[in-house]
Amino acid sequence: MLKKPDSKRRKLLVGFLQGFGFSLIGGVVWSAIVYENKNDPLVLRPPGAHEEEEFLKRCIKCGLCVVACGNRENIPRDRNGNKLVTLRLAAPGDGKPLGTPYFIPREVPCYMCEDVPCTYACPTKALDTELLKNEKGEVDINRARMGVAVIDYNSCIAYWGLQCDACIRACPLMHKAIYVDLKRNKRTGKHAMLVPVVDPNYCTGCGLCEHACPTDKAAIYVLPRDIALGRIGKHYVRGWMETEENVEEKIKEREKELKTWKPKSPEEYLNTEDLLNE
Repeated sequence: MLKKPDSKRRKLLVGFLQGFGFSLIGGVVWSAIVYENKNDPLVLRPPGAHEEEEFLKRCIKCGLCVVACGNRENIPRDRNGNKLVTLRLAAPGDGKPLGTPYFIPREVPCYMCEDVPCTYACPTKALDTELLKNEKGEVDINRARMGVAVIDYNSCIAYWGLQCDACIRACPLMHKAIYVDLKRNKRTGKHAMLVPVVDPNYCTGCGLCEHACPTDKAAIYVLPRDIALGRIGKHYVRGWMETEENVEEKIKEREKELKTWKPKSPEEYLNTEDLLNE
């Protein structure tokens, strides 16, 4: 006569398998969360953000900066009337630390609001207005350092000799953060090329230039400053820029030069003796 299966043993076995299944699923979910919270070296943060490590310590993922960005005045809209909100909160699949604010300039750049609503909305100083203050102690959006624009010379059509100044005209600090330089066109030997050059001392990383670039894949794009500019190393010293005060003096000198600066005509540039050996 066959014995009936032990119901207690069966329940124990089923419970064990269920627990194992739940732990396996939990492990997969947790590993996905850990992966999503890895520090993305290419993420662009809002104005006033501390360096990434400090920012992540302070950010509580409340989303108030995103809400403030979406409620700002004169917000642009697309053809369908939808708001073009710059900031977004990182969601699963975005490849950014979950719940943290970031923006993609090619899609929606930072429109450089003078009242900086996103920064003022932050309750933990992860976005800190102190980092945006000028020498007068006033909050100045032009002091933002969200990133720095980098130009791909192989893709930029201005470096092909074609006339394009879309990024220069889009820049809110035109002729400062991005200015025009004249270079000899080696291909023809007869024409001057008007090419864009980025000055990282002024560039805020807003991405308006990247957004305006007419090429399919932007020839100018914003990267985090530490990646775009790199680090020189402590054993290399520029004596004239050792202190912050000297940096400020250099910037003031540049501003004075810009007030009196007048671009050379292509003819003047081509006839410059120093360029004959280029």
